[in-house]
Amino acid sequence: MPTIELENVTKLYKQRKRHRGDKRFEVGVEDVNLTIRQGDFVFVIGSSGAGKSTLLNLIAGQARPTRGRVYVGHKDLSWMMKLSRNRASIIFGKVWQEPTLIRNRTVRENLLLAGRIACPREGERQLEPKIKKVLGLVGLPGVEKKYPVEMSIGEARRVELARALIGSPPVLVLDEITANLDDDSIWDVFHLLNELNRRGTTVIMATHASQYVNIMRRRVVTLVDGKVFGDVKKGRYGDVTEKRPKPLTAYGTDLI
Repeated sequence: MPTIELENVTKLYKQRKRHRGDKRFEVGVEDVNLTIRQGDFVFVIGSSGAGKSTLLNLIAGQARPTRGRVYVGHKDLSWMMKLSRNRASIIFGKVWQEPTLIRNRTVRENLLLAGRIACPREGERQLEPKIKKVLGLVGLPGVEKKYPVEMSIGEARRVELARALIGSPPVLVLDEITANLDDDSIWDVFHLLNELNRRGTTVIMATHASQYVNIMRRRVVTLVDGKVFGDVKKGRYGDVTEKRPKPLTAYGTDLI
């Protein structure tokens, strides 16, 4: 599975011109240096507008950096995407913040479309057992004939997770997948992600679910105004530096 490296990555977005010749830019992320190794479980946290979604888009090849490079397995991701956009679908399983299921297609049809992209050499007959497997993994067996509009928000999000898993990607990139879910559904999602990570899948997840971040105690990357403000191995929500135990002292003198 690939190591992901961001090297001095900046992403700028053009704004509308207010005056002739006056170009204004909004900073998505700025001068980000980050290495995510195979098997990592990374929470990306920060306030709204801090750059979380931009960072995930850059990692998954959905956006190109204005400056800097993103490497996957020591290969330039922008160069890989020029060769074949399907390469990203093989490496990354993605669930974005906004719902992306096709509303007038059944769950089976949505997953079949994703399967044809993630597994281009497999036909419909080979994809059918994969569809049943991923729906079982997310706790939704037997919903193949349902339409997204017939499902709850939580069920639809789990279908999107199933779609991301259909090609057994080595990396999952998830943007606020637990937003608007009840506590039981959130815990079910985290339990599944923990099990997938235990089996070797890299998980990169933007979230505001502070309670669950604190329970999981995984790597926490904090963004502030588009910059990496903290990167803690076994962090809690809001940690920006490693917490080290204080030395035992007696009468102001360290005990050695």
